[in-house]
Amino acid sequence: MTVRENQSTQAGSPTAPRQYDVASIVGIWLAAALPMALLAWVVAPAVSRWLGGSTGFPRALILCLAAGLVWHFVLVMILVAREIDSWRWSAVRDALWLRPPSSPTSGRLGGRVWGAVVPPILAFGALQMVPGLRGPADRDLGALLNSEVGTRLFAGSWLWFAAVVAMAVFNTVLGEELLFRGLLLPRMRAVFGSKDWLANAVLFGCYHLHMPWAIPKSIGAGLALAYPSARYRSAWMGIVVHSVQSLVIVAGTLVVVLR
Repeated sequence: MTVRENQSTQAGSPTAPRQYDVASIVGIWLAAALPMALLAWVVAPAVSRWLGGSTGFPRALILCLAAGLVWHFVLVMILVAREIDSWRWSAVRDALWLRPPSSPTSGRLGGRVWGAVVPPILAFGALQMVPGLRGPADRDLGALLNSEVGTRLFAGSWLWFAAVVAMAVFNTVLGEELLFRGLLLPRMRAVFGSKDWLANAVLFGCYHLHMPWAIPKSIGAGLALAYPSARYRSAWMGIVVHSVQSLVIVAGTLVVVLR
């Protein structure tokens, strides 16, 4: 054990977060899922007609989904503010499981325990290779990047590249992961017991009402995100695993921008 690991272990375990009942869990899920669905299926088409042109809809969809993910961050901050007595990093860190991963067997904090993130990254990556249900092509970012419309939108446009980066950050660091693995997961034990991670994965998958064809695959992805986060009591596990996908998307977008 390194000096840093030893110091971290002796620092003590984080304060246990409050527990939610079923109504609170469902209410928070609805507060996350319904705005995203509304933005994707109602607001984005309306905004696209105002923007006009062949790139109107993808521009509107990116902006709307980014706004929905920012809302997740705001929602988390509102709910956490009701629990903590100050905005010190130590209080926020404990409330949202933003400590380094802790070994469930030795109690070691951080250091070599980070190596446990590799298997879920591989599992998450393998899942992305499995064919899933096909959704509308104009709502698929991967298809957009490989299309003529995507080239017109992103080629040479650092502004829209920045929009994709912002969406990725709020997706896997400040938005979805902070909500599902930082806020909800630590507070689901009272209702779901040791299967809290499984329930969290199902909630995460079903939350994708804005892209319902991805729900089955998203439940599988949720397992690779929720289980290591629950086992090692750290939202960083899910954040790191999920961020691999975001890095691929950002890299693919950058390729189109540089054409």
